[in-house]
Amino acid sequence: MANEASVPASATSTDVARLAGVSRATVSFVLNDTQGHRVSEATRTRVLAAAAQLGYVPNAAARSLRAGRSNLVLMPASVSAVGRLVSEWVDDLLSELERHGYTAVMHAGRFTDPLEAARAWAELRPAAVLCLDGDRLTARAAEVLRRAGVRGMLAFASQPVAGVPTIAFDQTSVGAIAAEHLVARGRSGIGVVIPRERGLGTLARPRLAGVEQVAARHPVAVTPVELAYTRESATALARRWRELGLDAVFAYNDEYAALLMHALMAEGISVPEEVAVVGCDDLVLSALQRPALTSVALELPTAASVADALHALIEGRTAPQVRGIEPVLVPRQSS
Repeated sequence: MANEASVPASATSTDVARLAGVSRATVSFVLNDTQGHRVSEATRTRVLAAAAQLGYVPNAAARSLRAGRSNLVLMPASVSAVGRLVSEWVDDLLSELERHGYTAVMHAGRFTDPLEAARAWAELRPAAVLCLDGDRLTARAAEVLRRAGVRGMLAFASQPVAGVPTIAFDQTSVGAIAAEHLVARGRSGIGVVIPRERGLGTLARPRLAGVEQVAARHPVAVTPVELAYTRESATALARRWRELGLDAVFAYNDEYAALLMHALMAEGISVPEEVAVVGCDDLVLSALQRPALTSVALELPTAASVADALHALIEGRTAPQVRGIEPVLVPRQSS
């Protein structure tokens, strides 16, 4: 029987120290960039070269155990579903967290039970948890995280979460501002796109509720319409649009809005004469559409202010106030 290939042992800090001719403490000072310990540039170069030669990678879990604290900031993976605008903002946030010495990790689990989610997050023993979908975070879930040693919690939510600093973001206000604009334009039948893609319903449903709240004060009908982000789905919806009797649509975000707008025009339905179209996020592509797309811009807090607030919470200090997310209508030719 053939012998199984042996798995090479991982290089250790002792191996790096031996190759570089220094102590393990010096290796730790160099690789962790420890402040307050003077290491000559020649020694630093020698340690880094030895680590590279051996393929040494520090063990984050062991380092956290020795330090008695983690440097991980956990962000639920559902943030990837909120569109390009927030994805770009999250990228800036990662850089700001790195500036404070933290590593952000995305948690891929999808949970319907907030307590189950909190227990899964707590297993990683993060220093902090940042919930962009904070309306799903409960006081009991926050207590599970706190008991597990999570020192910083921050949530974007429409209502304050007990015991958790909250950055105001009411998704219903996004739908409401779009509906107010369409009502002011004299539209009486508003379709609201509900994306079929997994995870987007948690944002789309509150936006639908915002449209419905405005419509309830006017002689306006609201119809939810499902749409997958595919050309085929948009074409199918456009072909039955006149049957729906709708003269306006709030299309969840700019990408769905542009997709549906072009499908409508391909079917001979004029925009905005027959159907007014409004998106959200005010992406660069919005102004480049023909007709240019009306959109709801989201004025986000700076990534630096959120990172600073998390750092303060982790350090046991009072977090500085972070302004909430404000929706602002950007009117263009599509409505």
